Amino acid sequence: MSHEDVLPALEEELAALWRHGRVSARDAARQVHPRLDPTAYPMVAVLGQAGPMRISELGAALFLDKSTISRQIDAAVRLGLVERTVDPTDARARLVGLTESGRERHHAARERRRGEWQRALQSWERADIVALTALLAKLNDAGVG
Repeated sequence: MSHEDVLPALEEELAALWRHGRVSARDAARQVHPRLDPTAYPMVAVLGQAGPMRISELGAALFLDKSTISRQIDAAVRLGLVERTVDPTDARARLVGLTESGRERHHAARERRRGEWQRALQSWERADIVALTALLAKLNDAGVG
């Protein structure tokens, strides 16, 4: 069973989705802080969702090497969005987490984005959203990117 006839259309739609995603991340980064680099927004989002974590865990979650994630952390620290703290389970290790201001800003940006999703998908059937979510999870699990 060949999929060659449908793969070009899939690739095009995914490319369009990624382009929209970059614009969306840029806008979300600006909502969190006007000087937050859009490439650092996913870091803020992960920390906002998961809470404080070790730098190595954060880098792994974002598929970034230690030098890249360290630069993003340093920049977010300078903006007052992120802080480093001692890991209570290992005094030699550091955790990275959002500051109170970072949490508030991330929460506000996330709520605005959810409102945008709500408006964009209001005419969709709930079952279609559930199906799309499952298919995207399946695609993510396949490691395509």
